[in-house]
Amino acid sequence: MKRFRGIFAFAALFCGFVFGDIRAEDANATAPLPFAPGERLSFRIKWGFLSVGTAVLETHEPEEVNGTRCHKMSLTVSTNKFADPFYKVRTRAVSYVGGGFDRTILYRKKQLEGKTNRDVEVRFDYENNIARYFNHGVAGKIVEIPDQVFDPLAIAYLFRLREVEPGKARKLPTCDGKRVRDIEVKIGRKSKVTVPAGKFDAHEVSPAMENLRGVFRKSPDGFLRIWYSANDRRMPVRMQSKVIVGSFVARLIESKLP
Repeated sequence: MKRFRGIFAFAALFCGFVFGDIRAEDANATAPLPFAPGERLSFRIKWGFLSVGTAVLETHEPEEVNGTRCHKMSLTVSTNKFADPFYKVRTRAVSYVGGGFDRTILYRKKQLEGKTNRDVEVRFDYENNIARYFNHGVAGKIVEIPDQVFDPLAIAYLFRLREVEPGKARKLPTCDGKRVRDIEVKIGRKSKVTVPAGKFDAHEVSPAMENLRGVFRKSPDGFLRIWYSANDRRMPVRMQSKVIVGSFVARLIESKLP
């Protein structure tokens, strides 16, 4: 069971596996976004040679939240029939980001993983610079936030807004409702990546391991690498990890455009 728990600690990083240095002009850029409502990216997750589940990233029609018209993105992670008896996962996260893609307004996550059952909502209050955390409707922690902060899932889309610069490191404040962190990511070389969805030129990025929690903290020789396509869409196509419980990989198997 501990091994399968490690698999989905890895999969959960689809909710925030890269972080970039954000400036106001980047978040409020007038150029068309590289993603649009109706985009659906499907991934197969493997532990070694075993297929253990899937992850799906989707972009939905905009919704209004507390008077703010928001971009809406979601992530769904599920184990398959093989993995379910060992460690069943049915988790969904939803992110609502302001119309200029400038900051998160609301973040929700329903997490069913093994014996863990959470129904989280994080409300971002920029007038008072605080984020309020709720679980199953019960108020929890309140943390101070800056004027511009993003939830973990929003990061995966924010990183797509502008081209990366190989050899540089970038940072971004992110908040999951319990803490605010600046996580550094190094931008690596561009290479050819082949996944079931096709062949891509892609940039490799890797977050600093000391900033990651859970199974990564217990893996002194571990690593996490993500590849973003080098085309105009800049979509995640592959993610690879090595941790104490084994090696994992997630590959893009299908990309649906709106």
